[in-house]
Amino acid sequence: MSTQARPEYIEEPVSEQTVHDYLATHPDFFERHKSLLRTMELPHGSGGAVSLVERQVSMLRQKELKLERQLKELIAVARDNDLLATKIHALSVQLLRTTDLQSTVTAVEEAMRSGFGADHAVLVLFGDPEAFADIDGGRFFRVVERSDSNIKPFSTFLDGNGPRCGQTRDSQREYLFRGNADEVGSVALVPLGKKAEIGFLAIGSNDADRFHPGMSMEFLARVGELICGALKRY
Repeated sequence: MSTQARPEYIEEPVSEQTVHDYLATHPDFFERHKSLLRTMELPHGSGGAVSLVERQVSMLRQKELKLERQLKELIAVARDNDLLATKIHALSVQLLRTTDLQSTVTAVEEAMRSGFGADHAVLVLFGDPEAFADIDGGRFFRVVERSDSNIKPFSTFLDGNGPRCGQTRDSQREYLFRGNADEVGSVALVPLGKKAEIGFLAIGSNDADRFHPGMSMEFLARVGELICGALKRY
């Protein structure tokens, strides 16, 4: 009578991946084994150990703090946008009250300096300077032929489709702000009309980080559209 040999079974150790996969497919495991959950400990940065529950609570607190910071940032942005909307509305009202080019130029200058708190601002219109000789705009208002050699450094901006922000070349800064050029750290160039059809507005800040390429251009574009529409009436 032959005796059949029993097969030998080699018990393989359970791998970490197997445990990981099991827990991933059975998320209620610790709900069914709460006593095990309470005994589990994880290394802590302080050198000691904390229970898994404490670790989860800590992670939730960190997540809550992160969400709280994000909420505060959103609230701050909303407040800034609300303030900008109020300023744009005030500019619109001022421009509606103007009756000629002189009062329009004055209204824009006052809005830039008082309403928007610009350190420096220059309104550049394209045309024959002699035709605007009766307009008193001081250092804020400047009329120049688009073909003027002083405008060539702005050609890339003028051929673009929207505002430009950041630091400018010395030639641009000196042409715009002249004696105050060294004070200007950053500049916002706002086209008036498509491809700066009638000119552009330059806003200078003493803060080198005030205007930068990464900022939103929506607000500046709206200001440009309002000023362009007002100037085109005259």
